[in-house]
Amino acid sequence: MVSQLQVRNLIEEREESLSPHAAKSKLSPGRATHEEPCPVRTDFQRDRDRIIHTKAFRRLKHKTQVFIDPQGDHYVTRLTHTLEVSQIARTIARALNLNEDLTEAIALGHDLGHTPFGHIGEEILNELYYHGFRHSEQSLRTVELLENNGQGLNLTWEVKDGIINHSKEGLKEKEDWGKAGTLEGIVVKIADIIAYINHDIDDAVRADIITENDLPASTAAVLGHSHRERINTLVCNVIEQSWALRKGNRADIPVIRISPDILEATNTLHGFLFNRVYNVYSEKEEATRARQIVRRLYRFFTEHQEKLPVEYLNNIDEVERRTVDYIAGMTDQYALRLAEELALTK
Repeated sequence: MVSQLQVRNLIEEREESLSPHAAKSKLSPGRATHEEPCPVRTDFQRDRDRIIHTKAFRRLKHKTQVFIDPQGDHYVTRLTHTLEVSQIARTIARALNLNEDLTEAIALGHDLGHTPFGHIGEEILNELYYHGFRHSEQSLRTVELLENNGQGLNLTWEVKDGIINHSKEGLKEKEDWGKAGTLEGIVVKIADIIAYINHDIDDAVRADIITENDLPASTAAVLGHSHRERINTLVCNVIEQSWALRKGNRADIPVIRISPDILEATNTLHGFLFNRVYNVYSEKEEATRARQIVRRLYRFFTEHQEKLPVEYLNNIDEVERRTVDYIAGMTDQYALRLAEELALTK
């Protein structure tokens, strides 16, 4: 009979067959606070499970990706976005023989700190809070401090590194994906962009802001003419261009690559979304209302700290920081409902 300890050891032994550039769980710098290892899961698998069981993860189902409180069942939420990122990232990691468990953990945790009302909420909190606000930093703060009754999740260094460094606006610099300390973190960064560019197109079409025929002809010719074709083209290109990582040649420089034509088409599509979707939608009435609600909630709770839930008063001394943590954790529905209850919508 196999002992529980043998189960984890067997999984860690299988990790030895991964690319030499892959992160190995037993070689991790570990956690800020030492814990006895799980007998049946690696540290990366344990981190993934902790993230899934958080309150912040559950709330993602009621947080908007782009469109605020949409009237339809098929618009993307932060939760469905997160699951799409996880699926794309795991496909790439598996193909390149990287650590799929680490990739999944980073992907599932990357947006835990996102605000209500999508990037509009992030924009307003960044404007109001004198330290500024970035959702990637808030995601890290969520797993380090806010979850688990203020104790945090005590995740491994690699998962936290991937979460804080996941954000990137487009694929603008060839082979320069930012500061992520693992290839798995870089894979999630790229998967995030692949996911949101494609599902934001679908949502914009659903909202009658654009049609599929409005997309730049040059991008359709390179990436494909449908959601499925575009994702397949991008994922396969990343795998093909980065295949040397899988071979195990230690002399290779470990780089995730995208071919120049695919990179150019993706950036063109990204720019199109900003000009024809994000900027247009940000001027609509519901976006204006969302900005107003975040501003009024911020003002109210900085002036009435006694109204904050008790968990936001523990271990946080700064008035503004407490307010930011509370608002950033809200779902769209909760923020709207709370603003009405507090008579902040008039």
